[in-house]
Amino acid sequence: MTDTFVSLGTWNWLIFAFILMALETIAPGVFLFWLGLAALLVGLISFAVHLSWQTQLVMFAIFAAAAVPVWRRLARPRPDASASPFLNKRTEALLGREFTLEKPIVDGNGTMRIGDTVWRVAGPDTPAGTRVKVMQVDGVNLTVAVA
Repeated sequence: MTDTFVSLGTWNWLIFAFILMALETIAPGVFLFWLGLAALLVGLISFAVHLSWQTQLVMFAIFAAAAVPVWRRLARPRPDASASPFLNKRTEALLGREFTLEKPIVDGNGTMRIGDTVWRVAGPDTPAGTRVKVMQVDGVNLTVAVA
């Protein structure tokens, strides 16, 4: 068996890389791919430069260890702040917007439906159907003014 490995030489690394990448397709987890890539690099370098098997193993260990931070960096999701700047800040998204009152504001307090949510509003007494602008946000309370 060892004679087979010795006779294959640097092809061992390429076969090992192929096996690891094939295992990645069977059991995906994007971990075996990077080990296969490390084995592929060792195999390609071994074709160009004749290295001892000890040096090849050390190179494989270094490439495999270096692949982990590279994998983590590439796999990390990149949040796009411009895509949804008000994510988890729903009330701040309402600031400065105009809405139509469905119910009047009486004695400085009332409610207003925005989308599927009913908000408590404070502001001057205003009849239903009036356009109001959200001036201030305090938790679930909106302060409005006539637009």
